[in-house]
Amino acid sequence: MTWGGDGRQRVREGDGERRLGAAELGAELGERATLVQFSSAFCQPCRATRRTLAEVADMVDGVSHVELDAEDRLELVRDLGIVKTPTVLVLDAAGHVVRRAAGQPRKADVIAALGEAV
Repeated sequence: MTWGGDGRQRVREGDGERRLGAAELGAELGERATLVQFSSAFCQPCRATRRTLAEVADMVDGVSHVELDAEDRLELVRDLGIVKTPTVLVLDAAGHVVRRAAGQPRKADVIAALGEAV
């Protein structure tokens, strides 16, 4: 997963206009930002990503972490163009996708990526 440097993965064309709400996610959005994780059952990096995102959400006021099983949410996965797990979307308070990346993140990169959402 890369959030910065040469491998920076900003939002895809049109992602910033896309809004995800509680109905689509099955959970309430964070007051300031939401970390949305797409995972799969046998994905080892997904477990590590879950821990990292949960730690960040606990550290930063108003940020929530929502984990979705990609297989259970195939329509949303296809709609968002998710091609591997884990994929993490950073949503602002209104639910707009401000950052996305695939792979296991480092805690510092997640915190930095939240800077665009809050």
